[in-house]
Amino acid sequence: MTEIPAALRARYPDATTFVFGDSEVLSDRLLALVRSGKKTATCGALRDYSAEGEVLPAVGRRDIALEWDGRPALVIHTVEVTIRRFCEVDADFALSEGEDDSLEGWQQGHAAYFARNGGFTPEMELVCERFVMVEDLGGEGRSAFSWPQR
Repeated sequence: MTEIPAALRARYPDATTFVFGDSEVLSDRLLALVRSGKKTATCGALRDYSAEGEVLPAVGRRDIALEWDGRPALVIHTVEVTIRRFCEVDADFALSEGEDDSLEGWQQGHAAYFARNGGFTPEMELVCERFVMVEDLGGEGRSAFSWPQR
């Protein structure tokens, strides 16, 4: 568990911490999308949530997203949590993740992500979360994220 500064913990006493993505490059990209307002949703495999693992998101709770190195990056406020199968995710939710321009692109990217993080099937259950960013904790003095060249 990452040690959160006391002043931040006092502002968000019930917050859990988490990291977007499974690599530094992906984490940086996803944080930049949240900061830009393009990313207002995320999802994870239900199998990854347990008493010993990740804590399920909860509507109304504010949580702290971390930089890849563990520094607090931003605070989100969860406004919706649903559980649905991968094959049931619609374009509205997929596009609100901000990572792709189509449902098909989201499906391809997320199938690859889940395949490298424990396995993928179209029937797998996902925890789908919608959120709003309430505070950017690391924007000052940071250089803008530069997108990798393709």
